[in-house]
Amino acid sequence: MLIATAGDGQSADLTPLSSHPPVPVSSHPPVPVSSHPPVPVSSPATSTAQRWWRDAVIYQVYVRSFLDSTGDGIGDLAGVRTGLPYLRKLGVDGIWLSPFYPSPQHDHGYDVADYRNVDPVYGDLAEFDRLVADAHRLGLKVLLDIVPNHCSSEHPWFRAALEDTPGGPSRELFHFADGRGPNGELPPNNWRAMFGGPAWSRIKEADGTDGQWYLHMFTPEQPDLNWRNPAVSADFDKVLRFWLDRGVDGFRIDVAAGLFKHPELPDSPDPSADERTRDSVNPLAWNQPEVHQVWRDWRALCEEYTARDGHDRLLVGEVSVRTPSEQAAYVRPDELHQAFFFHLLTARWDIGTFRKVISEALTDIAGTGSTVTWVLNNHDQVRTVTRYAAEPSGQAEGTSRTESAGGLGPARARAAALLMLALPGAAYVYQGEELGLPEVVDLPDEVLTDPIFHRTGSRQHIRDGCRVPLPWSGHASPFGFTAGTDAARPWLPQPEWFAEHATDRALADTRSFWHLYREGLHLRRSLPQLGEGTLRWLESPPQVLSFVRGDGLVCAVNFGTDPVPAPVPGIPLLASGDCPAGTLPGSTAAWWMHAPDPGQDIR
Repeated sequence: MLIATAGDGQSADLTPLSSHPPVPVSSHPPVPVSSHPPVPVSSPATSTAQRWWRDAVIYQVYVRSFLDSTGDGIGDLAGVRTGLPYLRKLGVDGIWLSPFYPSPQHDHGYDVADYRNVDPVYGDLAEFDRLVADAHRLGLKVLLDIVPNHCSSEHPWFRAALEDTPGGPSRELFHFADGRGPNGELPPNNWRAMFGGPAWSRIKEADGTDGQWYLHMFTPEQPDLNWRNPAVSADFDKVLRFWLDRGVDGFRIDVAAGLFKHPELPDSPDPSADERTRDSVNPLAWNQPEVHQVWRDWRALCEEYTARDGHDRLLVGEVSVRTPSEQAAYVRPDELHQAFFFHLLTARWDIGTFRKVISEALTDIAGTGSTVTWVLNNHDQVRTVTRYAAEPSGQAEGTSRTESAGGLGPARARAAALLMLALPGAAYVYQGEELGLPEVVDLPDEVLTDPIFHRTGSRQHIRDGCRVPLPWSGHASPFGFTAGTDAARPWLPQPEWFAEHATDRALADTRSFWHLYREGLHLRRSLPQLGEGTLRWLESPPQVLSFVRGDGLVCAVNFGTDPVPAPVPGIPLLASGDCPAGTLPGSTAAWWMHAPDPGQDIR
């Protein structure tokens, strides 16, 4: 069991949450409800409403940076297992594990060499089985990260392709093509890779001559698989069954709008779009119509397991598309259960932007019968504490740690968290988010591992700063992340100021981010108004976003910096900061229980 040491040197209390008393309903007059109609939210059948994933809160574990049990400076599965009681106490419903498969680690596991095993740096299959068993005993679901768009250049399939001849069966598992130009010296088309540089690399044939080119939309070490070849689909069916048979509860699907490319691989009208934006923009390489059949097949496979024991296996996709309406196509009843709603994650700190993306999500995504999957942070994005501090531009470039941690960043991040937990649907929390960790923006060039940096030479869009190993205890690195007198340094250096965010301090400080998340998660589980359900906007001052959930729970967020009258009299049930009765300070969110107006339909 994880024993966290509090800031005063005493062990922090990790006992289960106590039972809270019933929440009193205010006797104040009813809240004035907006004349706008309710946001249309799905009303699924009872059996669907009871499915665990529809309003679950899942904790994203970046295994490499969570907790190191061996002293090699790299987090591992045994470390995750040690931390399970901590996560259960926090109040999440499950965990999503980043890739731990055998990999040369060119992109820290998103270059998979073997989809049916565990990389020795993270443990072995026996340790994985123990992790799943312990998680289930604690009531936690376990999701795996599956990477179907591409594999590692060290995967046996790709090694065989390099030995094969043009047009051979091994090459047909990937996108090999002859080059253009008199001697094939030019790439087959003009596409650029998302992580920088051309999306094509040329190989040497077995006889040593310059040969064909192969497609890689990320790095040369991550060749894209050819999903038009039935052998690819058949093998992934076996991969899914391998892990489902070991007891996993579902999969997070990497690059779920990828897999298929335009069959003719033509030139793109904007070839640098993916490289420029670090997003899936090229319409010829992403979001092809054929991909939906893959998700129908995977959904049917998962339903086979559900039919055996009545327990849903979840498919949640990383679907990077332009609009919520495009995303909705991926969560139709026979496709993915859910897809991350990145439009909230990328929204700048602005009331109009937040209201727009929330309304679109509840209209387009929930309108399919699915529930919205809200997310504010993940392993690819600048952390909210830093991101929100850099407004109005929303860019973290040039934002110092002092500015992000001591300015408006923490207050806005806390308010956004409370807003997210009040919205209808499911939510994902990225490790360290519950500690209020800022981005580490000043890592030296020599320690950076992100292939984006090594491919482009630019620090723009690099992801190492949100992946620094977690601080657990103490006042100096490794902050309890790795143990032992001979322990190696953490794989990315932890700054001295991580001490301020260590778990032991967070547990001991009832005003910390951790306690805000814990209380929010507890209320979300215990109050029938939260989780899945409906939402109605309230009439509010210009800088305040407020809405009613269910039978009288009010959530309000002040996006401005000046205090405004609270939409509900009295002390709030929970607030992201100091919130005197009758007032909602700037950069603050709060929840109130309030008696509904019998004449207003807010259900």
